[in-house]
Amino acid sequence: MNIAVQIQDVRIKDINITSDTITAYFMDGRAISVPLAWSWRLSEATPKQRSNCEIIGDGHGVHWPDVDEDISAEGMLYGIPAPRPQASSKLRLKPEDKRTGAKGIQRITKKTVSR
Repeated sequence: MNIAVQIQDVRIKDINITSDTITAYFMDGRAISVPLAWSWRLSEATPKQRSNCEIIGDGHGVHWPDVDEDISAEGMLYGIPAPRPQASSKLRLKPEDKRTGAKGIQRITKKTVSR
């Protein structure tokens, strides 16, 4: 048995942002809402920054220039939240060991101050 499936071109027609959700309205009539927390940049943005967005790529995504965030139509459709960047390990090189000429690695840590 042959079954033909046509993959639909998923494109955003309109977008709505509330204090809790991002809702995309697709060209084919569907609407999908995802939690605002899925985009840490939009979660931390002001309402004015969230409202300044543009549909890009003929509807394949949305861009927020004030917070440099992009969300794709496919990412919303398939439930792929924006990853948060990992914190750096805060490593730095020690000065050369005068005896060997070798450089070592020193981890920078926070110091607690007693009051």
